[in-house]
Amino acid sequence: MVRGRPEPDAELVERVGEVALSLPGSHEEDAWTGVRWRVRQRTFAHVVALHHADAVDRVGVTDGRTVTVVTLRSAGEERAALRAIGPPYLDSWADDVVAVVLDEDTDWSELQELVVESYRLMAPGSLVRELDAAGS
Repeated sequence: MVRGRPEPDAELVERVGEVALSLPGSHEEDAWTGVRWRVRQRTFAHVVALHHADAVDRVGVTDGRTVTVVTLRSAGEERAALRAIGPPYLDSWADDVVAVVLDEDTDWSELQELVVESYRLMAPGSLVRELDAAGS
């Protein structure tokens, strides 16, 4: 972890982790900031906390709260649609990444779908086929 970076909300990390760790070959690890889930060495979900300045810039939160987000891989029309919706979906740090604000309004069913789709984009074909065979 980077010294001085806020920690993401532990309950939110746990909820994302429940979904991510249910996927074949996934594992959890501490990241440079926050917690990430990977398949092989490819990150498909990363929960981080935005400190005040980032929260103001990215989410418009001006009251000093720390905001927890998950970054996920997304591509094509889905990513374009999420970006067009706006908050809780945020443009992110890379062309194939979208961030989702995690809070009391989070649609956890939708988030589960986004985590699984992110995993599908990053996992090798053999693990995607294993996931499909399991019915997810």
